[in-house]
Amino acid sequence: MSMNAFSSVSDWVFDLDNTLYPAQTNLFAQIDDKIVEYVIRLTGMSREDAQRIQKDYYRRYGTTLRGLMMEYAIEPDDFLEFVHDIDHEALKPDLRLGEAIGRLPGRKFIMTNGTRQHARAVATKLGIFDYFSDTFGIQEAELMPKPYAETYERFIKLYDIDAKSSAMFEDLARNLKVPHDLGMRTVLVVPGGTREVFREDWELRGRNAPHVDYVTDNLAAFLETLVG
Repeated sequence: MSMNAFSSVSDWVFDLDNTLYPAQTNLFAQIDDKIVEYVIRLTGMSREDAQRIQKDYYRRYGTTLRGLMMEYAIEPDDFLEFVHDIDHEALKPDLRLGEAIGRLPGRKFIMTNGTRQHARAVATKLGIFDYFSDTFGIQEAELMPKPYAETYERFIKLYDIDAKSSAMFEDLARNLKVPHDLGMRTVLVVPGGTREVFREDWELRGRNAPHVDYVTDNLAAFLETLVG
């Protein structure tokens, strides 16, 4: 697919964690640790078993929260508040990324399986928050995470988006399947150096899948090629 495919894009949709900032910051690792701690408190499991449950639910249900709601019938608000109470100091302003996002024509959105408050905190630290029209978080999705189709449909309906005039940026290939089927241009963001240290094998599958139109290891540089 040619880069000219983006010439008609008027709505730009970005995942948050490990997409708008690189996994090397370890920010999402803090959330992982908080989730494991929550599972330990909930179940009394060992840390090893809690980590296994956390990864298993994340893989099977899209988020650990969804798995805990299905398997343990937990209330989501306490979970979301607890796991997103993290230190954002590792994040620094990304002026290059902000400038590139700001030059994109049309509307820009954050679509995350985290909370709107978490997205605001992260985007503010990165210095890019003001470039976005809105943030669609897990509560706006009625607790149904990506990659479920109804989540994307809810997002599209809420903002009156034409999928065929949209682009989606994600760090997980599985979360690009539905957007691609809907007609969006899809971009997989895989920052260099994350394969061996920061990501599990299943998270890295699919970069050559037919529903992934482009792969980049540098989001800012990729966006710069679109705006000249």
